[in-house]
Amino acid sequence: MNPQTSLFILLSISCFGCFFCQSIAVRLEGDIEKLKADFNSNQSDVADGGSIFTERLKNWNETNEKKIILSQIVSMYLKMFESMGPAMSKPHIKNINNSLHTLNIDLKDSFKKVKDLMELANLPMNHLKIQRKAVNELFPTLQKLLEDHPATHVKRKRSQNQKRKCRC
Repeated sequence: MNPQTSLFILLSISCFGCFFCQSIAVRLEGDIEKLKADFNSNQSDVADGGSIFTERLKNWNETNEKKIILSQIVSMYLKMFESMGPAMSKPHIKNINNSLHTLNIDLKDSFKKVKDLMELANLPMNHLKIQRKAVNELFPTLQKLLEDHPATHVKRKRSQNQKRKCRC
């Protein structure tokens, strides 16, 4: 097989994959429209108080950050579908739910990060044992922070060195 044939096969597979993804998106869009009709979500009161999810997504810029918030959003949708009861038997709802479960598999690592954040937010920082552990971990934590942001660390060193030179 020559390189041109290999390239053609690769491009054919890629295009089929794009077509396949687009067809899934089109089908999901139709299913979501049916779900909107089920919930009468076009009524004016739905707009009260702003959006629930889409506004929060604007604050997350990097791909890995977005995966973290999206993993939480997908899990919220899955909880919503679980609470629907008999309505889950409708084909369009089953299809959306299955698609969300598939997406959720890809976001498992990001969901673990969300759980870490939630656990941190719930730490009882007024508890003596937690405080002692936190003090023990303070220097390694700061070291990690400085490793991840070397520009701040270098700037501090330069300004300290200049102050020392002035004293001489």
